[in-house]
Amino acid sequence: MRIPVSTPMRLVLIYSVALFVSLTSPVGAAEGTDSLLRVACFDIDATPPIGSHMAYDPVTNKWDLGLRARGIVLLGAGRPIVLCALDWIGLANEGHDAFRQGLAAAADTGIDRVSVHALHQHDAPDCDFSAERILKDAGMDARQYEGTFQRQVLTNLAAAVRAAVINSRPITHVGFGEAKVSEVASNRRIHGPDGKVRAVRYTATTNPTLHAEPEGVIDPIVSLVSFWNQDQPVAVMSYYATHPQSYYRTGIPNPDFPGVARFLRQMAIPAALHVHFNGAGGNIGAGKYNDGAPTNRITLAQRLADGMKRAWDTSRRYPLAVTDVGWQVESVALAPSRHLTNEVLEAEVNNHDAKLVLQGDASRLAWLRRCQAGHKLDIGCLRLGRARILHLPGELFVEYQLKAKGQRKDLFVAIAAYGDYAPWYIGTAVAYEEGGYETEPRSSNVAPEVESVLMKAMEKLLRD
Repeated sequence: MRIPVSTPMRLVLIYSVALFVSLTSPVGAAEGTDSLLRVACFDIDATPPIGSHMAYDPVTNKWDLGLRARGIVLLGAGRPIVLCALDWIGLANEGHDAFRQGLAAAADTGIDRVSVHALHQHDAPDCDFSAERILKDAGMDARQYEGTFQRQVLTNLAAAVRAAVINSRPITHVGFGEAKVSEVASNRRIHGPDGKVRAVRYTATTNPTLHAEPEGVIDPIVSLVSFWNQDQPVAVMSYYATHPQSYYRTGIPNPDFPGVARFLRQMAIPAALHVHFNGAGGNIGAGKYNDGAPTNRITLAQRLADGMKRAWDTSRRYPLAVTDVGWQVESVALAPSRHLTNEVLEAEVNNHDAKLVLQGDASRLAWLRRCQAGHKLDIGCLRLGRARILHLPGELFVEYQLKAKGQRKDLFVAIAAYGDYAPWYIGTAVAYEEGGYETEPRSSNVAPEVESVLMKAMEKLLRD
């Protein structure tokens, strides 16, 4: 049974043709100019086939809008910089490593100049090659961690990046815009008089009492960065912090409301590839405005798309020179949760309990082993004139995003979270004392002290 959508299929076909033409225009043929800076745009289908496993359920059917893997390669400012966003729930451990390595090779750059992020939709694939190996070594079905499809997507993505680099386009200007998004995001953690979390307002909430609670601490701003060749838009990157679920566990892969919003904006500005990143939305969802009714997907999408449009309409453009572009990385070690132990996780994996696979114990074990081996995560910062865009791991609490913006009020600051998904939720230090779902041992794979590590890294990158 297919889920109907309001956009006619003919519009989908029009969009596809327009996007294909815009992304495959011969280099320099229409621009009439050249630039030291260039942008290559890539976009492929990343929808799993029927019968394969997504993060929660097997795929039983397809939707009109599939999942995408898309992004840009920024050329001309040192070695190429690759930014990629996937409509998957997450890429963790060796899965995240493999995608960065594959795209680095395709773009002829270093892995430290590649940033790969998920949007965290729930009717979507998981990717963790470390968990896959652990489960197969234990004689278990890898289920959602079976990586055959994910590796094929990586192969296709690398080919798309190589082709995009050949067809890169000059850029002369960069644009920045911001707008408030109304009645989409709300904080999931409802505190009581004692400061403890007394209720969790999940992304789909049917309780009218929780609907009536205030929005709480959020970042209502959607931020847009656009690249231009004179007056022609080439690419648009948007950033907004929230869990992206309207409803899920349908067995049908779909990009949920952020993907629909992105599609609506792509239709409106077909000449430029639209790439969307999820911000620090670990403790943010649509629960105040969403009871899980399927009709809410388009409502939420239209509200987000309206914010994107207003950010686009109010964007200001600035000339962009090679000296305006930079990329810096801080590598950090995040302490694993004290609740994670090799003995317990290894015993659970070897119990051959399929439920443990769904709960991600193999992924948690892989994360713990990597932490014990001294593994570090890369925090990236893209400098574009007066803009700084931070690229961060895990399901960060929105306080990290608000702190970063507050540190450099003189700059345009945006956040892309959900990089390496292995840490899962990353709360603030005080959040681990307050209770609530996100900071429970089953939900967060890091210790409270990671807040100071991440804050110092962000501060250094923003200061430099």
